[in-house]
Amino acid sequence: MKYTDITGTEEDLEKVIKKLKGVKSDLDIATFKKQYDVSPTREILDTSLRPDKPILNERNETQGVERPNRLAFPLQKRIVGSTVAFSFGKPVLLNCEPKDETDKAILEAVKQIMDDNKIDSHNRKVARNVAKCTEVAEVWFPVNTNEVHDDYGFDTSFKLRVQVFSPWDGNKLYPYYDQTGDMKAFSREFTQLEDGNEITFFETYTDEEKIVWKRVQGVWGEFHKEPIAIGKIPVIYGHQEQVEWHDVQSLIKRLEELMSNFADTNDYNGSPILVLTGQILSMAKKGESGKMVQLDQGAKAEYASWDHAPESIKLEIETLVRFVYSLSQTPDLSFDSVKGLDISGIAMKFLFSDAHLKVEEKREIFDAYLQRRINVVKAYVAMMAKKWEKEVRKLKIKPEIVPFLITNEKDLIDLLAEASGGKALISQETAVEQSGLVKDAKGEYQKIKNEQKETADLNKLESTF
Repeated sequence: MKYTDITGTEEDLEKVIKKLKGVKSDLDIATFKKQYDVSPTREILDTSLRPDKPILNERNETQGVERPNRLAFPLQKRIVGSTVAFSFGKPVLLNCEPKDETDKAILEAVKQIMDDNKIDSHNRKVARNVAKCTEVAEVWFPVNTNEVHDDYGFDTSFKLRVQVFSPWDGNKLYPYYDQTGDMKAFSREFTQLEDGNEITFFETYTDEEKIVWKRVQGVWGEFHKEPIAIGKIPVIYGHQEQVEWHDVQSLIKRLEELMSNFADTNDYNGSPILVLTGQILSMAKKGESGKMVQLDQGAKAEYASWDHAPESIKLEIETLVRFVYSLSQTPDLSFDSVKGLDISGIAMKFLFSDAHLKVEEKREIFDAYLQRRINVVKAYVAMMAKKWEKEVRKLKIKPEIVPFLITNEKDLIDLLAEASGGKALISQETAVEQSGLVKDAKGEYQKIKNEQKETADLNKLESTF
């Protein structure tokens, strides 16, 4: 499909771009950044919303300012970081059942492409952008290196690369869907500096072409055009309705206000205040040992005490923190929260159960996202390795998200050993391989067998005497 099949025209570029943008509203990225970053633009740190207080002398003249406490807590980052870590803290599995050597070679080619593009870190970057600005896109494209290589298991001069498009970085994303929900085009608007001037670009991908328009002095004009060789839109788009912390933003705001006000109160009441009533005859000097205060008859000296401890404030703070974590399905893994707990394998699963349920919800976004990525990469493999084209299209590769979990192998082994009646679960050779203590597991196992044989021969020799 060409873009003109969607717009119905190529003459009026203002109408073309308006049509390709569809009805999607622009995101309020500025607000997202204020909430996410601990910066002067954050509401609690904004001096226009929480201004300095003037200090007045006896003549009601300003002689300085008192800066109130402005305490910001980056709980939004904590929520996003936890979501990303539990979703993509472990590599995504590529499930496949290759039928022959060609299928195995194709699978290895896909894995090598993913490895070359550092896909594990890339997955976390994608998930982080979805969490903090609700949408993200990535585009895959071949780069001609002008040198033939066989890194993918076949001869080609191309390397497959990927680029992330995020609203956080100034990109505006516009997927275009038909009535059945299929994406027929994908566009993005972005700006670049040219000779000190900010120039706006608008690029559109369809399954047939990529076209870029450039706005100069308020007028759009075609800047670049190229065909899409794989017959698919090489863009993967993912989105969710709200930022990850949306449901608890009001709680975080209240917590920051409460803690800032409480800190101000502590500044006033934290240090002891000596209250003197009546005639004071003499006062002890600072640093003097055996201090005494001499008072006239009827005079009194005492420290002002905070008779009403702020238990209600403490309760509200603890409640807010608990609800921020629980409502965002973020496990509180601070030292104070987990100390004294019996952290067995089963206990860890229960501790992380809410976070894992959240990962299952995120699969509604990322299962389709990852599968489309695999399909795009496979299409490029079919393009680069013509000899495998038919086999590539038939081979099924299904990505699987594995939630992060700190495992306790001892609990699992004890459980399986009990179930098997105390019999060995794995061979000695497999145990050496799983230990990770040696690089050459097979060689190490052979050494163990040789040592056992030498010991047995020595024992046999000693028994003959």
